[in-house]
Amino acid sequence: MTTAPETTTAPVPPAPETAWALENAVFSAAMIARRLPWTDAPARALGLDVLTREGVTRTLLEHLRRTRSGRPVRLRTPFGEFLVPLTPEVSESLLVRADEEGALEPATGLTAGGHRYELSPHTELPWEVAAPDGGLSALVARDVDEAVAGRRGDGTLEWQGWQEVMARLGRRLVAGEAAAEDTLLSAMVTRAAAAESRSARAEAAAALRRRTARYLESPDPASLAGRLVAAGTCPDTTVAALAHALALVSEAASTTVLQALALHTVEPAAAPEEAVARALRHYPPVAASVHRVRAPFVWEGLGIGPGTEILCAPGWLSPPKEAAGPGIWPSALCGAPGACAATRLAVLVAEELVRAITAVARPFVVHPRLIPGRLPGTLDPRSLLMALAEPPGGPGDGRVTVGSPSAVPVPVRGCAPAAYGALARASAERLAAHAESLAACAGADGWDRDEAGEKFRMMLLDHAGRCAQAADGVRRAAHRLAD
Repeated sequence: MTTAPETTTAPVPPAPETAWALENAVFSAAMIARRLPWTDAPARALGLDVLTREGVTRTLLEHLRRTRSGRPVRLRTPFGEFLVPLTPEVSESLLVRADEEGALEPATGLTAGGHRYELSPHTELPWEVAAPDGGLSALVARDVDEAVAGRRGDGTLEWQGWQEVMARLGRRLVAGEAAAEDTLLSAMVTRAAAAESRSARAEAAAALRRRTARYLESPDPASLAGRLVAAGTCPDTTVAALAHALALVSEAASTTVLQALALHTVEPAAAPEEAVARALRHYPPVAASVHRVRAPFVWEGLGIGPGTEILCAPGWLSPPKEAAGPGIWPSALCGAPGACAATRLAVLVAEELVRAITAVARPFVVHPRLIPGRLPGTLDPRSLLMALAEPPGGPGDGRVTVGSPSAVPVPVRGCAPAAYGALARASAERLAAHAESLAACAGADGWDRDEAGEKFRMMLLDHAGRCAQAADGVRRAAHRLAD
């Protein structure tokens, strides 16, 4: 009598643990508080940073990492049930594994209010093709000069003007010199990223193909488009790669650069690369993304089933890592797991912008007030009042260096007195620089050749004296406001 061979079934991998009710409640409260920045003010005023939104989130994460041995945990929130990795390393490892198995749907963004929005579709691109040549500094310099020259009369940057200059720079670097003034191209890229239905995505892709065709016929060799065509990239991939790169470069140039300049004022000795890396860690443009699992996979012994939503939230969940490089968290700009060539290109452009701006001007923040070690949880560039002052010790060449002569009112109502003091200090410095440039102009050769020239030279010196006296008065007022 023979017996049938025994059949063995592979053990079913365990599912991730589910958080306790109290943990769910605290995490949900921390998520909801993300849209209420004013809740941090009382805790900060009392020196109780542990009760701020970041403090509560960090304390809960430390508890979860300790009780779950660092493994991902399921959390129920008002915005849905998520599998939450507790460290950047675990998040990236988990998502990369799922991506290798083809188990992920395209990522969506998640706002602080729980609203989901479409992200720029990720396109695989070799870095050897995306990498700019050695002429990046020269391509950036012209737009830096325009951004600095476009300051208000008091030295502050106007958001709309800054954004327009940075969008133009992005189009020039990605699509070529001929696309620099094509504002419709940027609008079409934004519209394509926001398309939700399949038909809307197809229509947007077709429109982008038609719009970019003119820049691909005889592409600018200094642009990404030129490098893609030279590498023989297929047309559909080229269009998708250009759209993705343009979205990320424009975002980094307009948003991350301003935040990096603000952080540079806190640590002026930090290199541009460090300032950009800190800005991406503290204020990632994609603060949270949701990755829905469409097919089961196994990660380090845990079974992740279909329908699971993985919450990747560097801006919510992970305390900033000061020793980390700018590329440790690619989802800060792009929701796709793993490396992204467009993200790397955007970071390089942002670093070059910070380097070029700090070489010709001295940035400082008028509002909000930034304190080392106690940075705010959010730093919206639209509400950030940034000024670019003349660098100290600059050579006097006789030119007027105060920027636009027609100063416009700066909307700082409701700011603390210290903010007005910083603004007054900026005005005093620019008045002093104006006085120095007028005096240098009066000291140039040629004024003493006739009586009219000598009279005009004296007028310049008189005006320089009045500017210096006014600068001294404004500077004293600034000290009073700052006290």
